[in-house]
Amino acid sequence: MTRRGLVTLAIAMLFLMIAQSRSNAEEGTTGTGITEPILDVTLSSPVAGIVSARFFKEGEFVKEGQTVLELDKKLEELETARRKAIAERTKTDFEATSVLFKNTKAVSQDDLAKKQLEYKVANAEYEIVSEQLRKRQIVSPLSGYIVEFFREVGEASQANERLVRIVDTRRCYFVCNLEARAGYDLKIKQPVTLHVDAGNTNVVCQGIISFVAPVVDPASGLLKIKAIFENVEGKIRPGVAGTMEISRAPHGN
Repeated sequence: MTRRGLVTLAIAMLFLMIAQSRSNAEEGTTGTGITEPILDVTLSSPVAGIVSARFFKEGEFVKEGQTVLELDKKLEELETARRKAIAERTKTDFEATSVLFKNTKAVSQDDLAKKQLEYKVANAEYEIVSEQLRKRQIVSPLSGYIVEFFREVGEASQANERLVRIVDTRRCYFVCNLEARAGYDLKIKQPVTLHVDAGNTNVVCQGIISFVAPVVDPASGLLKIKAIFENVEGKIRPGVAGTMEISRAPHGN
């Protein structure tokens, strides 16, 4: 091919690229990203102890409010029972004193106030040890799957040391970073189409934009975008990559 022919071909390719770029701008934007679970927690206990029981296995589904594991609690149970008995006794004494004071005046106002104070203190001490007992039970704050236990039964755990990770995979984020110009007109609740890897297949699902970063990363010039999508059937495992197709929002929206 002659030199003039090469120049002509290069110009034609340049115009084709420009036309394709304009077409993409009119049709919408595509960005690559990663999936993340919306709810992902790692639980610990504010007190030290030895793991005495685990009520679920890794991979099992746990409901919100269920006890996942326990630390040794025998001493706390005994102390709670003791404090409960004291609180009940002081309550009985206070009520009996109240009856005597009201009906017979056989006791003084000071005696009644003393019995009332004893009951309040005993009841408060019972509540304190009850709370200490509750802290030895690790309760799930959400419904989700147990991803990992960090301590086996019989192992010691320090205060605030991680014990179990729970993830709800039924609703996820798709997170991607777009060029600032491409993400300029994006709106919250704007629908998007997601193509996500799922083994040997590609899952196509719909999502809704839930977050558009208010600032652009100055180092990369990229804008962070998050879209929420439903994953009730668990076809997508959070952590895999995919692409997001964003249709161009109509003017005036």
